[in-house]
Amino acid sequence: MARATAAAPAASALPAQLPPLEGSARVWGTIALSAATFMNVLDTSIANVSLPAISGDLGVSSTQGTWVITSFAVANAIAVPLTGWLTQRFGQVRLFLTSVLLFIISSWLCGLAPNMTMLIAFRALQGFVAGPMIPLSQTLLLSSYPRAKAGLAMAMWSITTLVAPVMGPLLGGWITDNISWPWIFYINIPVGLIAAAITWTIYRKRESTTRKVPIDAVGLGLLVLWVGAMQLMLDKGKELDWFHSPTIITMAVVAVVGFAFFLIWELTDKHPVVDLSLFTRRNFWSGALATAIGYGLFFGNVVILPLWLQQFMGYTATQAGMIMAPVGLLAIVFSPIVGLTVAKIDPRRYATFSFLIFALVLWMRSNFNTQADFATIMIPTLIQGVAMAFFFIPLVTITLSGLPQERIAAASGLSNFARITAGAIGTSVATTLWENRAALHHAQLAESINAGNPAFNSTMSGLNASGLGPDQVLGQINRIVDQQSFMLASNDIFYASAVLFLLLIPFVWLSKPTRGPGAADAAAGAH
Repeated sequence: MARATAAAPAASALPAQLPPLEGSARVWGTIALSAATFMNVLDTSIANVSLPAISGDLGVSSTQGTWVITSFAVANAIAVPLTGWLTQRFGQVRLFLTSVLLFIISSWLCGLAPNMTMLIAFRALQGFVAGPMIPLSQTLLLSSYPRAKAGLAMAMWSITTLVAPVMGPLLGGWITDNISWPWIFYINIPVGLIAAAITWTIYRKRESTTRKVPIDAVGLGLLVLWVGAMQLMLDKGKELDWFHSPTIITMAVVAVVGFAFFLIWELTDKHPVVDLSLFTRRNFWSGALATAIGYGLFFGNVVILPLWLQQFMGYTATQAGMIMAPVGLLAIVFSPIVGLTVAKIDPRRYATFSFLIFALVLWMRSNFNTQADFATIMIPTLIQGVAMAFFFIPLVTITLSGLPQERIAAASGLSNFARITAGAIGTSVATTLWENRAALHHAQLAESINAGNPAFNSTMSGLNASGLGPDQVLGQINRIVDQQSFMLASNDIFYASAVLFLLLIPFVWLSKPTRGPGAADAAAGAH
């Protein structure tokens, strides 16, 4: 569902001269495009519950395991601004099919990866080649339907982007527990091949016109440089002791200097890869900022929860997937309602409601303890679906409102770049803070473990009575302290995230309640 908003960049490339598809061709075309979208979105969530298994199998820590997620997100974010240029250069059908086929190959390589380094490299490749797939799937779908039925087309398309995050954790957990984690990537192969074959059969004669257009190679290179350096710094910071490490300092300098040169170049180049002048519009920067930070908070917490459940609560990957899955159920129910009414109701009200629900959900999670049962942990996830439904469509509407038609593609591409990058940053920051807070709580709890503590003495006596030796007793107590430490750290992250969601509300209200063609198109696209 998070990826639905990425569709808009290609909307302006819709081939108006082509007649809509008819009959079975339209049905099969819709199925093929939806299957490709489903496969793509599925891969943003399917690995979340498999991280402990992947990390353990490849011999790395859970923090390093999160690189499987962040590498995909960063590469995907970098690819988004290139979609428009690639479409004009190669044609939307050829580019879509190439994206699907390369996605299949990179998925196969991910499953074959012998170590974490190779898996991260292949996941980055997978994220990069996936960039054009979702925008172009919507473009091709819209060209398949009469304009009067565009809303129906988008409703059917959006269901796949909402169902995939529901299926991702469930499918990923079941595959990890019952087969092996490489199969979370291998399942893309048959789906992708079928989608590519049907798409080629139906759309090969509906190719868009192509033309040679200049590309901002310097700007793209600087974008890759500073985003890559920043993400490496965040991912390896804890492992290398942050700014006590020359490597981290070097990455930080490269990121800052690269970003500075990127800003200067993009503001002066005639054909920038990212149109930074959009930030002069209040609605754009307030909406894009709220979307990016909100998505970063959401995604960071989505990664933390299954890690905590599997590593310290004894949940299997399948059980963790069952906890995560309900997030899409209410989103499926409410998203069509939001899409139909956002033109009539101030989208700032919807976005505010979303942030309040997110804050409520995270506050509920901040009160979890090690005795929390399955239902208690699942209820906030179910409620979170309401927040998701009221999050993307109103915020995209705010971000693109008042823009002329010709600037919507650039604005949507930039806002999605910021959102996807923020998701990767949120994952790195959340996991780092989680371990740091756990270490702090562990030290504080360890201070209270002494002979003068009745609870400690009682626990020692009980463990000794069960036949454990002195070393085994101390090891068991350490595991209990670890469990409590990471639970308290999770509570800290959830509570802080709830507060930050409340603080984001004013950013939404900094925007003007203006409407325009951009807003209308945004509502349709996000839906």
